[in-house]
Amino acid sequence: MLAAPRPGKEGVRAFYEQRVGVICKDPNLMLMPWDDHLVHRGDGVFEAMKWIGGKLYQLEAHLKRMQRSAKAIHLTPPCSWEEMGETILDVARAAEQENGMIRVLLGRGPGGFGIDPKECPVASLYIAAYDFTPKPDSFYEKGATAFKTSVPAKQPYLATIKSIDYLPNVLMKREAAEKGYDYPLCFDRFGLLAEGATENVCIVDQQGKLHIPEFTNSLAGTTLMRVIDLVKDEVDIIFRGIAEHEILEAKEVIIVGTTGDAISVVRYNGKPIHDVRPGPVAKRLRELIRKDMEENGTPL
Repeated sequence: MLAAPRPGKEGVRAFYEQRVGVICKDPNLMLMPWDDHLVHRGDGVFEAMKWIGGKLYQLEAHLKRMQRSAKAIHLTPPCSWEEMGETILDVARAAEQENGMIRVLLGRGPGGFGIDPKECPVASLYIAAYDFTPKPDSFYEKGATAFKTSVPAKQPYLATIKSIDYLPNVLMKREAAEKGYDYPLCFDRFGLLAEGATENVCIVDQQGKLHIPEFTNSLAGTTLMRVIDLVKDEVDIIFRGIAEHEILEAKEVIIVGTTGDAISVVRYNGKPIHDVRPGPVAKRLRELIRKDMEENGTPL
């Protein structure tokens, strides 16, 4: 097993598994029990967070969302949430890098290949730190492209839980790559904008107001919720259903997420948005996120 091919291991810097209780830095040992329901049933939840310049961003917000997701699927972690937060920081520190990503996987645990949660006596916890390279400034200056994916938005119940089962998101991303777009956007059964594959989406109207889809068929992103709090005194914010035609009528379309912060979409379905240039609101959101990370990020 240790000699078997291991694609991607060069990007893994440190990891932790609750059963063992220690941090390891050899990615060949990053193995998971096949009978963990997280693996064969998608029975678990996760969070991903980043650190830049030695500061981990939004640790508390991510843990609170994971708590909500775990509660929604009746999953109790194998340790306290406080201990989990401390371990996340320890794993990030063990990576010994200025920038990186942390992935936290909380599963039902090993115990069998059935579907009954009772098979699993203790929940599983996996934490991994891996490489992250921020997008260059040129990407933000140029802007991104997006399109309407053929994959529908998730059911409201599932969309609001950050579960391991990300098959629709994977198919969205695959379709985007296949068609040559940067980001896929999905819509609910009423034709209203939901979210991207792993990001939230919002638009700025011609009056400069920020419109955000209601969180019925989408996950409330930690970055989006934080930036709303940061910019609320500068921009009018409206939560409502957004029809597809409003995307091309908008002054700005903005992708908001953990890895990219705030990114302007300048073309949708191959058609131009406004003047086909990144707008001032997207730029301001990105400035606020970076300033917040510097001032309020948790030092490693």
